[in-house]
Amino acid sequence: MAITWTSAFGRGCAVLLRTIVRWLALTRINPNVLTFMGLVVNAWAAFFFGYATAQNQQRMFFLAGLIIIGSGFFDLVDGEVARAQNRVTRFGAFFDSVVDRYSDASQFFGLLVFYARAGRFFYIVLTAYVIVSAIMVSYSRARAESLIGSCRVGFMERPERLVLVIIGALFNVMAPVLWVIAVLSTITVIHRIQYTWARTNGPEAVRSGAA
Repeated sequence: MAITWTSAFGRGCAVLLRTIVRWLALTRINPNVLTFMGLVVNAWAAFFFGYATAQNQQRMFFLAGLIIIGSGFFDLVDGEVARAQNRVTRFGAFFDSVVDRYSDASQFFGLLVFYARAGRFFYIVLTAYVIVSAIMVSYSRARAESLIGSCRVGFMERPERLVLVIIGALFNVMAPVLWVIAVLSTITVIHRIQYTWARTNGPEAVRSGAA
């Protein structure tokens, strides 16, 4: 089968990523430092969001979008470096999850500042709701999995939110993006509540108990 240019590009990116991971592993850098650096980069993006004005909004949001794309590098390599160094730990997984929540919140906090400075009260409320709903998507899964083992239902998780925020920033369409995140995050939480209820109290739980 002929190798398409897309598969060749994908393989090239994989080779580059493995090279970077090997180099970082050789430096003996702590993977948790890489995780924290992702938070720092996202905070930088939040700064661009927060200090945008009506005159420079498109440029500042575009720069913030590029920075968020760059922050994805740390999400890609921290776990790979931990595995390459044989330093995978339960605390590392916990720390990564906690820092991810702060990274998400920092981006939306920057938007809160932007809308507050612009006097757009409705979007202040909407952005605050997005922060809460994004946290609840993660919390509902974590809490459900403490009860039923796995709860991977629902769509709007962190990768999807990041893609939408990047699109909103690069193309200056953040207002509709916030609506999409708010609605789909709420639907995801409701889906997880229903799924967990079915696994713990519903007919499915009865069948499992009888098996």
